[in-house]
Order: sequence, then structure tokens, then C-alpha cells
Amino acid sequence: MPAPAIETRRLTKRFGGALAVDQVNLRVETGTVHGLLGRNGAGKSTLIRMLLGLVPPDGGSVQLFGREARAGDVAVRRGVAGFAEEPGLYPYLSARQNLDLLTRLDGEHGSERAEAALELVGLSSRRDERVGNLTTGMRQRLGLAAAILRGPRLLLLDEPTIGLDPAAAREVRHLLRELAGRGVTIFVSSHNMAEVDEICDSVLILNRGRVAWNGEMASLRAGAPAPLFRIATSDDDRTLAIARDAGLEAERSADGAVSLLAEESERDAFVLALAREDVATRRLEPVITPLDAVFAALTADDGFALSTREPAVAPADTVRT
Repeated sequence: MPAPAIETRRLTKRFGGALAVDQVNLRVETGTVHGLLGRNGAGKSTLIRMLLGLVPPDGGSVQLFGREARAGDVAVRRGVAGFAEEPGLYPYLSARQNLDLLTRLDGEHGSERAEAALELVGLSSRRDERVGNLTTGMRQRLGLAAAILRGPRLLLLDEPTIGLDPAAAREVRHLLRELAGRGVTIFVSSHNMAEVDEICDSVLILNRGRVAWNGEMASLRAGAPAPLFRIATSDDDRTLAIARDAGLEAERSADGAVSLLAEESERDAFVLALAREDVATRRLEPVITPLDAVFAALTADDGFALSTREPAVAPADTVRT
């Protein structure tokens, strides 16, 4: 059995008295897409920086493809590429010049790889434009082009779709799945649960530097709690009473409607029960998806008021051996 692309044991990083990453155990199998989720300040970028060797850990270990990878160890990270927070680019050089510079650092001149990389991320028409004049989304795509320039086995990407319009973000997601299909392992952070659900085989969720969940997406989906809905009716007081009689968790929203946690089958039966009681449903809309709900529960999101129904998934902080 091949060694995992990434394996960390009790990986820890402190900044002053604050624990940014707290004893994180992680295993990412070769050829998979592994998502990294967490609220702002959860430690996502710090974790990626340690994997890239840019920041030394204060404790624990990192192995890449079965080899110990200490901070600054370039030899072990051959075949590893990516960026943390945002790509490092020269703003006064063009997109093509930035990539040409990287190929020259590899001892090559006039490489066609730069053109191929620009074509792959949809920036061929902007090759001669100065990076400083590019939009945030274009710079993200150029950073991705720089990362794939050397044909890496492992890509470590910190929110590569941030700043992209929906169409461009969709193209990047498609590209990442295509690269994974070629055997490239991808570890990608995101704030978008739907995006992670679309492209990732497995996911690590961090909460204040600690592992809140680490496992396959299928398991996370299966254990997600009921979705949150908002319903406006002709009689909100009666609606609340009917919901509670049906055993549903419900409360009045700030806008005067009613919020309730319900599976789709429970929601449908509830709407029928309202009709039988001559209560008209005027508006019914989802507020939070099941996966967003489980993310909120696992990361103790104070903004999620209806939180007493626990997710069926349990926090995981283990490394399979």
C-alpha cells in the first residue's frame, strides 16, 4: 500500500501564547482531494504553511509521501506546490513573465510549460498584462498556474477560488478534479461547504486550531443534522404550536417568521398539518443546508440558534495506522 501523500502527528504551532494549530493528526491518501474547512482564525493557513515548509512547527511531525518533512527541507518537497493565503507574485511583471521567471529558476529557458499553464487556468489572453493590474480572481488563477507549472504530485492550495466569479470558480473546481483524476493529490482550504462537497473526497474541519472532524465526505453527509427552514404563515403563533406538537424544534425568527429544523419528509408533513388546521403557508425557504448545519455545530457557531439537535457525526482526531 503506498504511503499517504500527507501524514501529520500531533502537529502544533503557537504564536506567542496562542495555539494556532493544536495537535492535529491528519492523513491524506494519494490521488484524493481533501478539503480543509474552518472559521476565520481556525488555523487553516498556518497548517498549510507548515505543510509547505514555510513555518516550523512547535511540536509534532509532518510526513510527505512517507518521508519526514521538516521546515525548509526543499528536497523532500520536490513535487509539492501551492500557496498560503495568496500567491506570491511580482506585480510589476506580466503574468507570462512571472511564470517564465519560475521556469528559469528551474534552469529552463523558453519553456512551453508557462503557456500551457496559462491556457489551463484561462489566462492566455491576459499573458502580457501586469499582475498588479489583474483582479483578485485573476491573481488567484495565476497562482494556481504557478503551482501546477512543474507538474506536482501534491498541491496545497489556500482558498484558490476566492475572488472568482461563479463561472470561473466552477472552472477551477473542474480543473482540480481533473488534476486529481491524473493522480495529483490536492489539499484545499475553503470557506464554502458546497464547494468542498462538490470536489472533495474527504475533509478536515478545524475549530480553534483543533480537529473537529476528519473523515470522508460521505460520512459527513450521512451524519448531517436536519436542515434549517424559515416559514411564514397566516398564523405564526399557531404554527409554533403545531411544530412543537409534531416534535419539531422551532422558534420565532427576528423577521416574525418561524425557523424550524426538519428533514424534508418532516417538513412536508408539517406543511400538510398546517393546511389541515387552516393555516396558510405563505413562504417556505431553506436557511441552512444540512452540511452547513453540521459545520456550524462542529465549529460552535454562536449564530446558529437552533443547535440542540446534535449532528450524528462525532468529532474525529485520529490517524489510521
